[in-house]
Amino acid sequence: MNAHILIGAASSGSGKTTLTLGLLRLLSKRGYAVQPFKCGPDYIDTQHHALAAGCPSVNLDTWMASEEHVRELYSRYGAKADVCLTEGVMGLFDGYDGMKGSSAAIASLLQIPVVLVLNARSMAYSVAPILYGYKHFDPTVRIAGVIFNQVAGESHFSYLKQACTDAGVHCFGYLPRQKDIEIPSRHLGLTLDEKFRFEEFADRIAASIEQYIQVDNLLNICSKETENVQSIYAPVSSCSSRKLKIAVAHDEAFNFTYQENINQLKEYGDVEFFSPLRHFSAPLSADLLYLPGGYPEFFLSPLSANKSMIQSIRDYALSGGRVLAECGGMMYLCNSITGMDGISYPMAGVLDQEATMENMKLHLGYRMGEYNGVTWRGHEFHYSSLRNPMESACQLYSARNTPVDTALIRYKNVIAGYTHLYWGEQCIFDLWK
Repeated sequence: MNAHILIGAASSGSGKTTLTLGLLRLLSKRGYAVQPFKCGPDYIDTQHHALAAGCPSVNLDTWMASEEHVRELYSRYGAKADVCLTEGVMGLFDGYDGMKGSSAAIASLLQIPVVLVLNARSMAYSVAPILYGYKHFDPTVRIAGVIFNQVAGESHFSYLKQACTDAGVHCFGYLPRQKDIEIPSRHLGLTLDEKFRFEEFADRIAASIEQYIQVDNLLNICSKETENVQSIYAPVSSCSSRKLKIAVAHDEAFNFTYQENINQLKEYGDVEFFSPLRHFSAPLSADLLYLPGGYPEFFLSPLSANKSMIQSIRDYALSGGRVLAECGGMMYLCNSITGMDGISYPMAGVLDQEATMENMKLHLGYRMGEYNGVTWRGHEFHYSSLRNPMESACQLYSARNTPVDTALIRYKNVIAGYTHLYWGEQCIFDLWK
């Protein structure tokens, strides 16, 4: 079998993540080799894909990366999979500029059949014109069928099936209203804390899908022959003639990374993971120290209390070591972080500014800027802010080329900011050239 599926929706909150996680778990339990993907820059859903499927999930983003690169990623990671399952982002046609960068654009580019998930809680036959519109709006986007979410029962489902028949869209089934398969959330999405038992949750969704959705029919319709995707893209070669040592922070506080970014770092040398929460010091012999984003605001006390780790990172940075710090990693390098409780916790003191979770406000969007003669692209998503922020080393812009006040800070060999950079097609060491 070689099935390719993109889970799309009319809007956020329709059930894309619930359906994707359940299908990943169910197909994995059936013994299929499943490769998950995520449309857009989301670095949280990919973590849950990995837990459900047992393998890393890969971002597909046509704004942060070229179409050639996206084709190559899909071909390379999906080469040995029985099922490639891609979760869309927002509504199917929602992009940064019309349809550009949308899930539909990814589906069209890679010729992936789309399975729509529609929240039918407050609808019945009225889904017919919605389905008809999605099927016919763009002939390059193939709608394979629909799955309904939040269905009240068989009577409700009978109206929905009639709508599918009249709209000419195949119906694969539905998910009923079940409190125990609704995804809990906090300000950055599905939680990974101990109170939420992910394995049991994924198994519950899988069981519901097995009962109410025609999975075999879905796989058969979405199966297609593997295309030999030709690409002009070539993997980034090492920036150095010697093998480099790269240290990457990874634990509950710092874990917002793109899979292909980590793979590119491995092309340059040896990657060693360390925990600012648990280890005594950072690997000081590293040629690059990478502090990605995450949830430092939920671990302020233990992060601040680990003085030996903080001192090792401070010594490394102040002695000229190369550091890339993104979002939560950048906050960790500040003088302090003030939590949602209003208490200020001392941090590394490398960057002369303070981060705070007070008066939380969402900052969201694509970001790009030219630095050292190279255009860098990435994504910003955070609720914190900076007090007395340091000056930016370059001007950053939105996806529509509008100037934004997000900073890219350069201090010694430390490069930091709120932007989560994507360097799957670039040499990250060009930041320091």
